[in-house]
This record gives sequence, C-alpha cells and structure tokens, in this order.
Amino acid sequence: MIDVQDLAYVYPTGRQALDSLTLRIGEGESVGLIGPNGAGKTTLFLCLCGVYARSAGRIAVAGLDPTSPADRKRLPSQVGIVFQNSDDQLFSSTVAEDVAFGPLNLGLSADDVKRRVAESLAKVGLTGNDERVPFHLSGGEKRRTAIAGVLAMRPSVLLLDDPTMFLDPRGRRDVIRLINELSVTKLIASHDLPLVRETTTRVLLLDEGRLIADGPTADILGDTTLMEAHGLVGGD
Repeated sequence: MIDVQDLAYVYPTGRQALDSLTLRIGEGESVGLIGPNGAGKTTLFLCLCGVYARSAGRIAVAGLDPTSPADRKRLPSQVGIVFQNSDDQLFSSTVAEDVAFGPLNLGLSADDVKRRVAESLAKVGLTGNDERVPFHLSGGEKRRTAIAGVLAMRPSVLLLDDPTMFLDPRGRRDVIRLINELSVTKLIASHDLPLVRETTTRVLLLDEGRLIADGPTADILGDTTLMEAHGLVGGD
C-alpha cells in the first residue's frame, strides 16, 4: 500500500529532510514510525499525501503517485492524514459539518454524505454529537472528530501524526482503542512509545531523514542500545 524508493526531500533553505529513504508497507499493516525531533517523520507524511513534492525518488500510495496531477486528485479518497494538533484540522461550525466536508467535495449525494457522517461518528464513538461546536470539545473528542472526518472519505491508508499528543489519559485510551479497531493500513508517527507498542506490529526508526532500523515492534523498542543511540528510550 505504501512503496517508497530512494526518496529525498530538500527544504527551500537547502536542509535535507529525507535522504535515500526506501520502505514498503503492505495492505492492512499497522506500522509505527519513530525517531527524534527533526528525523523527518512529518515530512515523510506530507510527501506521502502530496503536500510536498519529492526532490528525488519514487512514491506510490495505494497505487497512486502523489506528484502526478491526475493521481493527486484521487489521493484524498485513498489516503487520510490526521495531524498532531486537531485544531489545525477542524474548521466548521459543527461536528457533522466538519466530518461532511470531505465527502461533499467528492460530489456525493446528500443522502450518501449523511450516511457517511453517521457511520464515521459511530466508529469513533461520537454518535449524537453532530451539532456540537468542535472547539468546545475535549482534546480526545477533537482528535476523534478529526479521525471521523478522515474515515468519512473511506481511505485505504491512514497516516496518524502523534495521535495522542495533548491528550489526557482517558482521551489517550480512547484513541488507542479506536486505532486498534480500524482495519485500514496504518502508519503511526509518535513519540509515545507505549502507544506504538500497543498499536503496531512493526516499527520504522528514522533519524536525520534516513531509515535506521525496520523490524518487529518488540525487537526495535526493546533494543535499548539502538534506541538510546537515536535519542529515544527503549525497554518497557
């Protein structure tokens, strides 16, 4: 579902954010993406969803090339991204309107949009919250609303960027449970290593834009020497 070959991305300032990055993620996998600040995790996400145009290499996500104009139009129906800060993703006056935004832009009928909104809110446990104002929600409710907006597009690939950031323990537990219930292909970038342990079976470790390690979650997170060498804490 995600095929990246020799990907490079250089910022306009000249700083290299991704360097010869190669990775593959299969259908239905739940994969963690870890690394210190500045490792390139968010940059990779923005390349995968077509916000950044790669400097070199090749990307295919759900069979689509994010830099192809024709494929780029189809990408939002296949790839969903949930940002670190939910306030960056919620902009409508009600929860239902926020969740409906994507399906409406697909040109679906009013009945189909309403159905998708109801289904997505049910999946994230927010049925009955249609008319609430997004900015009055708790942190966990905002995150679940943002996820519902992505799920309403019925993507085959879900990119989650630090999904538990800013959440209290209850909100964190709710998001972890939701992630584990989703059957789509998931790439989860996070500094919350217990979250990664609970929600993934495989981990990719990035540092300075390069893929340092790729292996089973327990093996990578349990390698204290490897983790500490890249500014992370290993073990349980």
